[in-house]
Amino acid sequence: MKKTIFLLLIILPFYLSIAQTITGKVLNDIDKPISNVNIYLDGTKTGTVSAADGSFTLNLPSTNNNSLVFQKDDYETFTINTSEVLGKTLKVILVKAKEIEEVRIIPFTEAAYKNYINFFLDSFIGYDRENVRIKNQRSLKFSYDKENKILKVKAPQTLIIENKSLGYTIDYNLVEFSANFDDNTTRFMGTSFFRETKSNDKVKLNRMNAYDGSQVHFFRSVYENKVADNGYIVNQITKYPNSKYPTEEELQRLKDFAKTFKLTSNLNVPQDILDIGTRKKNEPPYKIAVTKTKIPESDYTKTDGKLFLDYDHMMQINFKKYHYELKKGKFAKTTIPMVQTSFLHPEGDTYEIYPDGNTSNPGMLTNQGEFAKDKIDKLLPLDYQLGD
Repeated sequence: MKKTIFLLLIILPFYLSIAQTITGKVLNDIDKPISNVNIYLDGTKTGTVSAADGSFTLNLPSTNNNSLVFQKDDYETFTINTSEVLGKTLKVILVKAKEIEEVRIIPFTEAAYKNYINFFLDSFIGYDRENVRIKNQRSLKFSYDKENKILKVKAPQTLIIENKSLGYTIDYNLVEFSANFDDNTTRFMGTSFFRETKSNDKVKLNRMNAYDGSQVHFFRSVYENKVADNGYIVNQITKYPNSKYPTEEELQRLKDFAKTFKLTSNLNVPQDILDIGTRKKNEPPYKIAVTKTKIPESDYTKTDGKLFLDYDHMMQINFKKYHYELKKGKFAKTTIPMVQTSFLHPEGDTYEIYPDGNTSNPGMLTNQGEFAKDKIDKLLPLDYQLGD
């Protein structure tokens, strides 16, 4: 079943004296107030909830480019950039979700949950299962499309994620999770609100090591024009088609044979089909080479009143990571670094880079390497500062 909802945002022409405060009411489609709507800056600790009469007031940091999120279970999550609503009184009308039949249903089954829950947790949470857990994990729904080898996960409820290592509880609204096992890619997107649960020296140390060398740290360095000063080296990567990887025609033959194989249970696989399958499994579609080293920020960014990531090539990002340690009550870096390598694929698209290290449409920016290892277990609020 698919949930559908209509949302309406009405901005009333009333300007507040304090530009960084947002006020308003959340109502349903018959003008009845909706209480306990979570209203927050995506990815931060800044948020509030609507009162019994639907009213809310939210004080914002002096500078931010975050999305303002209106979220309540059984309603479609609505987001809007804060720049569009600053200094205005809002009337937000949410219509409760209704279930409608889909044309084609890939069922969300208990068997799919059992078969893929560990894959999901590795891909979404990360590997620190001891300290990070989804408290309402059983609310997750799983479906697997065998024909196209695509796993999808949906969360009818807001996920409550407890991260003991970093000292946060995260309200995570999972918008999309999709894994394509045919091309070995996984993508997930959502909105998040952080509540701090503890902040002792051990937790602070874990946060510092999670932040240093992260994608947020890199983009903050880019915004501040301190990429080299902060230990990053950016190289240009050029992709070349791998002649050993199967062609589109060969891949289609492999797919057609797989369908026939299932129907006939024929155990005789032709040698050419075996060869295509072997090359698909063992060879990457592209080979890469470093074609330019130590490129300056001006190569991959542009300024037009705002700062943008604007690059046609893949970027290799090397970082010398010195882990933080706690010695005699003080935080200090180790003397021997580890070199971490990440890859960013702008794919010809342009992304605005914000001061807090976030980017516009971050779910569409493909990354690999160390950046891709940073799952929910390493996720910090966008308003985190080193040492918090």
